[in-house]
Amino acid sequence: MTAFSSLTGRLLVAMPGIDDDRFRHAVILVCAHDDEHAMGLRLDQPAPGVTLSEVLKKLDTPVTDAMSDRSVLIGGPVERERGFVLHTDDWTNDDVSLTFGDGLAVTGTRDALAAMGDPEDGPRQSILLLGYAGWGEGQLEEELGENVWLTADADPELIFDADYQTKWARALAGLGVDAARLSAQSGRA
Repeated sequence: MTAFSSLTGRLLVAMPGIDDDRFRHAVILVCAHDDEHAMGLRLDQPAPGVTLSEVLKKLDTPVTDAMSDRSVLIGGPVERERGFVLHTDDWTNDDVSLTFGDGLAVTGTRDALAAMGDPEDGPRQSILLLGYAGWGEGQLEEELGENVWLTADADPELIFDADYQTKWARALAGLGVDAARLSAQSGRA
């Protein structure tokens, strides 16, 4: 048995042979990981037909011009009706924000949505995501052992940029891997 090593604050990059269509070409930021569970947010899958400004208007939250065309992402298949704001930790709500990694936080409250549009007091960077990816005890470690995921350092530029179609290939390139040369076959030595 190996010692537990937390992946909190790191990226999971899906291998091409992943069996679950919900995670094909996924880039997931691990927000929490301990020996009992893991939670992450997918960073590369816009919710079809949903914009940040539409969500904020429905919640009677002020909308700025900078928000008008920003996408809302599908953070994962669990609790898709629940919103999470992934943001830099220069803004947090002490009672509910989970800070992790190098300067990151996630908050699931309406004040985080309002802060997204506040250029003076809100976070420098933020994304609204619906749902999350979750793993039970030992499940993520098992998937890592089966070569379902590669792990990478979290790159704020990759996390917060809006080039969703190339995010997976760029995450792989950051590891020195050419996506075009990856095989969908996996194995063990």
